[in-house]
Amino acid sequence: MALGSALALFLYPHSITGVLASKNRDVIKRNMSALPAYSLLLGLIALLGYMAIAAGIKPIGTDTNTVVPQLFDRMFPDWFTGIAYAAVGIGALVPAAIMSIAAANLFTRNIYREYLRPNADDAEEARVSKLVSLAVKIGAVLCILFLDLQFAIDLQLIGGVVILQTLPAVALGLYTRWFHRGGLVAGWIAGMGAGMWMLYNIPNPATGKAHFGGSAFSLEKLGFDTKITLYAGLLALAVNLVVAVIGTVVCRRLGMADGPDVTRPDHYLADEGDPRIKDLDMSTSST
Repeated sequence: MALGSALALFLYPHSITGVLASKNRDVIKRNMSALPAYSLLLGLIALLGYMAIAAGIKPIGTDTNTVVPQLFDRMFPDWFTGIAYAAVGIGALVPAAIMSIAAANLFTRNIYREYLRPNADDAEEARVSKLVSLAVKIGAVLCILFLDLQFAIDLQLIGGVVILQTLPAVALGLYTRWFHRGGLVAGWIAGMGAGMWMLYNIPNPATGKAHFGGSAFSLEKLGFDTKITLYAGLLALAVNLVVAVIGTVVCRRLGMADGPDVTRPDHYLADEGDPRIKDLDMSTSST
């Protein structure tokens, strides 16, 4: 699961939003170099759960999210507990903010401007993006208030498997142009189908869930005589890659076109009516 999460980390749209908003490449390099230390600290934070067990702290009702706040309340003085609570709040708000911004940008640029208001100017686009970002935040709060809290964890597990299936088309495309777009689409469909099927068939006896109970898929369900489990996202990715390779070979044999050559600068001038490129003079541009 750690390997699958690492592969999927920068495929999430909100991660790309943070990268594109960086001041320069040095900022990205500095953050990437600090990422291993940050990951190590996440492991230390997980030790708070063991501390709570050792202290005999029980969750309020069935909500296990209340364990760590109770640990702070019992083990530390009031002033430090307040700081800890503030850190928990900030730690939740920062990723929530950038996720909602990324969702708003995706909607505004790929749905609103593409299909609803093609002639929208930058000011209107920014205004709609802010409203959508607010709507996403409100929707998240409503999910917390009215849906099962376990759903948030389940959705994170499902999202990791789903986003990982974009790896061949997005990441491998940075290193090779061998894959045919038809093969990549077929691989994505196969990977998504296999991932959803595996997640659906993973139970969680601890919570009584028969489906979507985790991300560790038992190889026994594939007919193997073993108790070993593997991360469903990686298994689905393997299916994705195999189908993408086979689909690419078939598409090449059939002589199917692979779309325009996006490496040619004049490709971006295909739509001369686009106001965003009307003043672009490619004849004077340099590599």
